[in-house]
Amino acid sequence: MKRLMSFVVLVAAACVLQPMQAQAYMGICCAKCGGNMPMNIPGGGVPETHEFRFKVQPMYMRMDGLRDGTSRVDGNDLLGMPAIGKFMAVQENMDMDMLNVAMGYSLTNDIFVGLMGMYQVNRMDMLFNSMMHINTGMPGYTMESDGLADTMLMGKYLLYADDPLVPTNQMSLFVGASLPTGSIDERNTTHPMAPRQKELLPYGMQLGSGTVDPIFGLLYQGSSSPLWWGLNAMYTGRWYDNDRDYRFGDKYRVDVYVMYQLRYDLVAEAQLNYEWGGRIRGEADESRTGASGHAVQGNGGSPFMTPLWNPVNYGGSNLFATFGLQWQPLPLHIINAQVGLPLYRDLNGLQLETDWRVSLTWYVEIPTKKSIRHAAHQSGPSKLGF
Repeated sequence: MKRLMSFVVLVAAACVLQPMQAQAYMGICCAKCGGNMPMNIPGGGVPETHEFRFKVQPMYMRMDGLRDGTSRVDGNDLLGMPAIGKFMAVQENMDMDMLNVAMGYSLTNDIFVGLMGMYQVNRMDMLFNSMMHINTGMPGYTMESDGLADTMLMGKYLLYADDPLVPTNQMSLFVGASLPTGSIDERNTTHPMAPRQKELLPYGMQLGSGTVDPIFGLLYQGSSSPLWWGLNAMYTGRWYDNDRDYRFGDKYRVDVYVMYQLRYDLVAEAQLNYEWGGRIRGEADESRTGASGHAVQGNGGSPFMTPLWNPVNYGGSNLFATFGLQWQPLPLHIINAQVGLPLYRDLNGLQLETDWRVSLTWYVEIPTKKSIRHAAHQSGPSKLGF
């Protein structure tokens, strides 16, 4: 994390110290995509026809403290004997590291296809009640899981553009699917009690949904250089149960953004990101039998040992503000640093609240021989990178 933040600072400093060389009129990305585009929103922008796009994006998210609805909750008040409605263990905070790697290709003037994979590392600190503290000799422990998360297939079809080469208004249809490459079989191997190490981790610590989830969206982008703006709306459907007899709730996402080109190689951006998710439907097979997640192992009728095992404690509404800088160190390359902060949180039941999230993106476009930009870059890049 310290290395990531240090790199963000260096990138920002380099942006500020670079001398101004030219006035931009079409943005630091290609003209086809409208000029400038957000790097953290799926489907943002389209490369020129017959060009590849690659994106590498490490992300870090910090969750600290509990919330029920819009109210803060002290986790210590929830610890106690399960027989009187308390819990044996309560989540305290969580760190989530993600590495997204995406590639895409523009097949025609109107059709773009892409693929995004993700590797995820989860670490959640848990607090024990007094009984568990005595039995283990520890005040708590850290749940851990890591591995390949779900993979996204995406396609984008241009519905409208006021100009086929340099659009200032365009609307696109997004169609995709989340593929269940992430495990839903992760075990609680770091628990200090050996019998508990064979249990499943709770839903939020698993690495995927376990289902093929369709994704649909409408994407709008407008521009009047040096200003760019857009609105993206996405729906992710959870239409059937996975192999463990539960499904995550449907998810809706709306992103509104504005971008201002400070100079030919530097863009500032601000976003509002709204996310809504439904509760988990169903119950994991091992939770139902009592093999995992209950105060008494093997008894599915006993209380949950932690709020993480109750399906109603998932989903809710989050509104974030995201700020960032995009810098073009070389033609066709972009480095983007972003910070997201919560503005509003209304969570379904007892959950950890997200305090902040940061990301750093490296993006590159690669023209093929069929691209109209191939010859220009063979003879030498222009100052604006087109």
